[in-house]
Amino acid sequence: MKNIFKSAMTMVAALAFVSCGGNATNGSREAQELSGAGATFPLPFYNVVFEKFAEVNGDVVAYGGIGSGGGVRNLRDKIVDFAGSDAFLSDKEMAEMAPVVHIPTCMGAVVLAYNLDGVKELKLSGEIIADIFAGNIKMWNDERLVALNPDVKLPNESIIPVFRSDGSGTTFVFTDYLTKVSPMWKEKYGAGKSVNFPSGQAAKGNPGVAGVIKQTKNSIGYVGSEYAFAQKIPYAKIKNQRGEIVEPNAASISAAASGVIPTDTRCSITNADAKGAYPISTFTWMIIYKEQNYSDRSKEQALATLDLVQYILSDEAQNITSEVHYAPLPAKAKELSMTNLKSVTYDGVAILQ
Repeated sequence: MKNIFKSAMTMVAALAFVSCGGNATNGSREAQELSGAGATFPLPFYNVVFEKFAEVNGDVVAYGGIGSGGGVRNLRDKIVDFAGSDAFLSDKEMAEMAPVVHIPTCMGAVVLAYNLDGVKELKLSGEIIADIFAGNIKMWNDERLVALNPDVKLPNESIIPVFRSDGSGTTFVFTDYLTKVSPMWKEKYGAGKSVNFPSGQAAKGNPGVAGVIKQTKNSIGYVGSEYAFAQKIPYAKIKNQRGEIVEPNAASISAAASGVIPTDTRCSITNADAKGAYPISTFTWMIIYKEQNYSDRSKEQALATLDLVQYILSDEAQNITSEVHYAPLPAKAKELSMTNLKSVTYDGVAILQ
């Protein structure tokens, strides 16, 4: 089953795959092939980091960007070594599968990318964003948008919202934010990996949403910041909880994580009450099983999985984040993650001694 899954991934997703062979560089085990699937949000970061990991450690990592929901399903079905997800598992989801560990890998921003002729800068608030995606604000020259952007000539054109068609951690982060800033959104739509958006155009994955926005005049959609940058699509500055108009960047994303992080690292940092915080910031996680002996996985596979996670937490890997338009993890998140990895076992025996 696992080999079938690996073959299928090459057709549906980008692979962080580097040809290599022989022993791992530390000489303690044979090099392994690892597979993961899930969030497209961190895919540009993972592509670089997995390639670097292969150079350093000799292990090959194949990752299918099929959305957070698909990644979690594959982990639940025990056909991958790890899942990538921008949404931490709920208590209900945790109860439905064997115990897992959440490892944050980097931080990023969900941005509101748009396609408006002649508009180089756009300011939005949470309430306005919620009303746009609920269909309550239908025109670009709506008085509320004009009031927030007095120096911008907004067109007398219909707004075309763009949203994710697949089960998506990016959708969870976006709608989690909207439930915090809009009672209307919380009551009517709520937060989740999949939400019934009342109108607009759907697209698969962050690349799909970015592509639709780039090609569609008068559109606006939520997407990982790296994808907006890669497609050269402008994105809005957003008013945060303190009333500051904030642009997403490494500093404003990091500011959102300045609060308390729980021991298991499962936390939302949207709408953070912190100076300079970009309000739609998030961690993204790798999720692995606490007990690594499943689906005929060898102990060497388990060791390689933990080597991979530890490499991503390393300074070398974290320094890559800003190069690909993400933000590095705060020290507390790395410290908690290293502690949590000590609970991971193979046949009931802790892997990290």
